[in-house]
Parts: sequence; structure tokens; C-alpha cells
Amino acid sequence: MLIAGFPAGAWGTNCYLVAPAAGEECVIIDPGHQAAEGVEEALEKHRLKPVAVILTHGHIDHVASVVPVCGAHDVPAWIHPEDRYMMSDPEKAIGRSFGAQLLGELTVGEPSDVKELADGARLKLAGLDFSVAHAPGHTKGSVTFRLPESAEVPSVFFSGDLLFAGSIGRTDLPGGSQDEMFESLARVCLPLDDSTVVLPGHNEHTTIGRERATNPYLRQVAAGQGADAPRRGM
Repeated sequence: MLIAGFPAGAWGTNCYLVAPAAGEECVIIDPGHQAAEGVEEALEKHRLKPVAVILTHGHIDHVASVVPVCGAHDVPAWIHPEDRYMMSDPEKAIGRSFGAQLLGELTVGEPSDVKELADGARLKLAGLDFSVAHAPGHTKGSVTFRLPESAEVPSVFFSGDLLFAGSIGRTDLPGGSQDEMFESLARVCLPLDDSTVVLPGHNEHTTIGRERATNPYLRQVAAGQGADAPRRGM
């Protein structure tokens, strides 16, 4: 399997291109602010043909390049219905203005083909089998994507802004909920094998085993305790 990832834009959001191998079809995950150029460079470098964009949630730092990327390659975008409005109204989604200078760099709106995600769905795209889990807390429509373990690689978990290395997503933006965040962590993350590779929406990759042992939020969730979610980033 080939996974090419890079941080993009003002928020350093991780965009991933996932394919069975170089020279094959691929899926693009979370093409956010200023990600379009990096996507094109990765497609050319690895000789990939995109078949879909899939989105962990609707915040502008994860979807700002969806329209140009989908338009350039005539592919659909998949998003949970509760976050779909965020593509067209990004300021409502975070409860504040971006400012005119940054908004001038954003492409607001939906691509021509939008498909909606559901909890428990399986997306068979580009020869890959993604399992979808609805994981509200950061936003009402947050989801995660997981690829199963194979003989060559362990299971891969695209956690969006649910779980980070050493931290979790914030819950104080519109649609966020600390109670839902901790329920999602318990239901979606804790059952995963320690060997599962976590590719988050921001910062470096990690594993479930590492987070189970060291992440203070996940440890408190595992112990049935509450904790205040962080209030920074997007």
C-alpha cells in the first residue's frame, strides 16, 4: 500500500493520498487549505489517478481545496450529512470570521458531486476497503476511516481531529461536545489493536498502543474518568 501525506496551509492540516501501489487509482483524504498544489505534485510523483475525495469532517482547514481538486479530476466528495453545510458556510462552522485576506484564498462551496457518509459504511474505492465510523465530538459529523490489516501492513486509522499524538480534538467550536468526544474515543479508538497506525488530521503519526499508554485523554477515557478537552487549533 502507498500512503503519501503532507501538511497543508495555514493550519498545517494533513492531506493523504492512499493507493494500493504507485501507478494505480487513489483516494484523497482531507484536501484542506492550499492543498491543491501538493495533491497534484503527489499524483504526478506516484503516477496516481484519483477516484474520490473523502472527508473526516467539514472544517475549512480540511475541505478548502475540495472544489478545485474534485473539479480538476471529476471525482465525488464524501462527507457526513451533519457537516455538509460547512463546505458552503465555513464561518458558521467555527463561529468566527476568517478575515478578508484569508477568505480570498479559500474556495467556498460544494463540488458538483457530493455523497454522504454513514456510520458503519464500507467504501470500496481504488481497490481499498475503508470502514467508516461516525465519531462526533469535534463536530457533529466527524468520521474516521480505517483500512484493515494485511499481510504487508498493520491496520491504518485516519482519525481526523478525533485523536492526535498525545492529544485529542477541541470541542468548544459550534457543534462540538466534550461528552460526545469522550464517547467517540471510547467506542471508536479503544477497541482498536495496539498495532493500528494512527494518521491524524494534524501533526505526526502514532499508534493506538502508544496513545493507550501515554495519551492523557485516552487514558482517562479508558479509566472511565472525565477530562477537559483542549481549546486550541481547529
